[in-house]
Amino acid sequence: MTGMTEYQPTQLTNSSTNSTQIENNNDVYIAPSIKDDDEFKNDEYPLEQSDDSPSQIEIPKKPASAYISVCVMCLMVAFGGFINGWDIGTIGGFVAQTDFVKRFGSLNSNGEPYLSKVRTGLLVAIFNIGCAIGSVTLGRVGDVYGRRLGLIMATIIFVAGVVIQIASTDKWYQYFIGRIIAGIGMGVIAVLSPMLISEVSPKHLRGAMVSCYQLMITFGIFLGNCCNYGTKTYDNSIQWRVGLGLQFAWCLFMVGAMLFVPESPRFLVEKGKIEEAKRSIARSNKVSIDDPSTIAEVEIVQAAVEAERAAGEAGWKELFQTSNKVFQRVIMGIAVLGLQQLTGANYFFYYGATVFNAVGLEDSFQTTIIFGVVNFASTFVALYVVDKFGRRRCLLWGAAAMTCCMVVFATVGVTSLYPNGKDQASEKWAGNVMIVFSCLFIFCFATTWAPIPFVIISESFPLRVKAKGMALGTVSNQMWNFCIGFFTPFITGAIDFYYGYVFMGCLVFAYFYVFFFVPETKGLQLEDVNIMWEEGVLPWKSNSWVPPSKRDDDYDVDALANDDQPMFKKMFGSK
Repeated sequence: MTGMTEYQPTQLTNSSTNSTQIENNNDVYIAPSIKDDDEFKNDEYPLEQSDDSPSQIEIPKKPASAYISVCVMCLMVAFGGFINGWDIGTIGGFVAQTDFVKRFGSLNSNGEPYLSKVRTGLLVAIFNIGCAIGSVTLGRVGDVYGRRLGLIMATIIFVAGVVIQIASTDKWYQYFIGRIIAGIGMGVIAVLSPMLISEVSPKHLRGAMVSCYQLMITFGIFLGNCCNYGTKTYDNSIQWRVGLGLQFAWCLFMVGAMLFVPESPRFLVEKGKIEEAKRSIARSNKVSIDDPSTIAEVEIVQAAVEAERAAGEAGWKELFQTSNKVFQRVIMGIAVLGLQQLTGANYFFYYGATVFNAVGLEDSFQTTIIFGVVNFASTFVALYVVDKFGRRRCLLWGAAAMTCCMVVFATVGVTSLYPNGKDQASEKWAGNVMIVFSCLFIFCFATTWAPIPFVIISESFPLRVKAKGMALGTVSNQMWNFCIGFFTPFITGAIDFYYGYVFMGCLVFAYFYVFFFVPETKGLQLEDVNIMWEEGVLPWKSNSWVPPSKRDDDYDVDALANDDQPMFKKMFGSK
């Protein structure tokens, strides 16, 4: 590209000011010091910063109106979540549509078509197996070809799966194969969309922008439910083929949107396209390409990339290293994204129509639409609270609130819904109470555990292992999603609403896990998050952590890495 500064191999020389001079096509700047090769053996991602570190130059905050274009760009990237949500919102209705059951079900002893629990579970949940496969095997395309091109390629794979599904006539295994292929594409999207958003959004808006991915999922679920409600009166394949066919329009929009979104500056720096990286950062932060804050952020990213290059090419085994806390971050990502599914939210989304048939509603499709409205509207609250109160505090509040809602839902279902046995009429007041607490549960989920795990995982990994780390987290998320989608019909058939107590136990565990293992990352540069992890800051003290460039002489980082307080003081004396 004309006028672009091409990346040249850098020359690293130690200076007396504890910094590193990097020469690049006659441009010279001072970046944080980089250790020699021997030091990398015990510290893979060094980012020491001196008093004159460029990270001291803050990108100026502007009025909210100045970031409208940035928000629009992030929403376009997050549209991949809409495609995922549309699938969630439609598949739960498909398995209850009469034409779908006739085509892909079996005949019972009375000659009536039905979908067995095994087939229903497979058709609903196999999509998540595809997602897991795609995130691991193809998630790295974003490192090779860029986040934007990777998203375009993933969308094309998804379209191929939709074509196979919509072409199915009466072979359930053809539809099954199509869902696997579509899932593979969605697995890549689930990795690259939050990653690109986190890398192009300003740090003080990053939490809200990454949460837009979940916002779009909820929007897709809601419109998918509405689509099912609108087509349920037909008696032919329109019932389900309209919902599938609209995926082509959504995917076309996704591909077109990628042409207007800036590439990740971190990817561009890694590929040596420094001037393009500056333009990307300047565009995201609404400043000029020559603004000191733009230059400073590029220098910080360059220093991080140089450090990672000096450490050598990242392999999968690097995810298991403990000296730089990468393994701890991998475990955290796997746990948090797995626990997101184990909250039980998708129990309502996948089988809402089936569950509330048991409550005695005449049109259970209306209930799923209510869930969709609550879910979508609540996610707007998440865009505010995630950066206002922080990731960690929201997860703790959310786990506690959802536990209370699930206890009420399960208890009423077990004790009061069928007082005279399941072969008798249900109690209407009990059903209404269950619906109300289901909506409260979804509100709590949508404002906390729905978006924030994606925010955390997109912020936690060093650049060199980011795609691999996020891929493993996505695998965890999708595998638990599959388990819930596949096994729920069997479990509810065996223990009915006692199933809610299983999720209650998972939520209690989630609360304690977040308290002891998930640090606060609100308002930090992505490179600063890496430093915090390497310094071994205790999660319940992470709110007090300060980046190296902003510390004074009295700052004691060791005090944040050790805590001799009794357990109850840790729990109730820390945020």
